[in-house]
Amino acid sequence: MNPTTPTTPKAPVAEGDGEKTTENVTDTAAKDADQQDTDEAGRGAEADAELEADEHDTDDEESSGLVAAAAAVVSAGLGVVSLTGGWTSRVAAERETLIGQIKTSSGGSAAQQISEIYGDAWHATALVNGLFGLLALLVGCYVLVRPAFGAPTTHPQAGWVRSVAKGGIALGTLGVLISVAMYFDLIVALPTAG
Repeated sequence: MNPTTPTTPKAPVAEGDGEKTTENVTDTAAKDADQQDTDEAGRGAEADAELEADEHDTDDEESSGLVAAAAAVVSAGLGVVSLTGGWTSRVAAERETLIGQIKTSSGGSAAQQISEIYGDAWHATALVNGLFGLLALLVGCYVLVRPAFGAPTTHPQAGWVRSVAKGGIALGTLGVLISVAMYFDLIVALPTAG
C-alpha cells in the first residue's frame, strides 16, 4: 500500500443484507410485471368485449335491415294481390257461388238467384282483396315508421326499402278503395232481374 493514499474504512456489511436487497428488488419487479400483465389482460378483455358488442350491434342492424327490406317487398306483393286478386279470393267466391246454388236449388226468384249466386261471390272477392290491401297498407306503414321507434342505428334505412314500402302503401290503399267500391256495388251494380 501507498502510505500517501488515505484509506477509508468500509462499512461492515451484515450477512445476507445484499441478498435481501436483491430479493426485494426481484419481488417488486415480479409484482410489477404481474400487475402489468393483469392490467393488459383486463384491457384486452375490455377491448374484446367492446369488439364483440360492436359486432353484435352490427349484426342486429343488418338483421333489422333485412327484416325491413323483406317487409317492404311483402307489402308491395300484398298490394299487387289486392288489386289483381289471388287464389284465396277465387276460393271464397266459388264457395259463395256453391252456397248460393244450394240455397236456390229448390227454386227462388231471379233476384234471389242473382243475389245468392253472383252478388255474394262478388262481395266475397271484394272482402278478401280488401283484406290483402289492408295488410299491404299496415306492413308498409310498419316499415316506414319502425326506425322512429327502434334503437338508433348508425346506418339509415336504405332508400330502396322506403321506396318499395311506399309503393306497397300506395297499392294497398288503392286495393282497399277498389274493394270497398266493389263491396258496396259502387263501381258496377248487380244485374237486375227482368
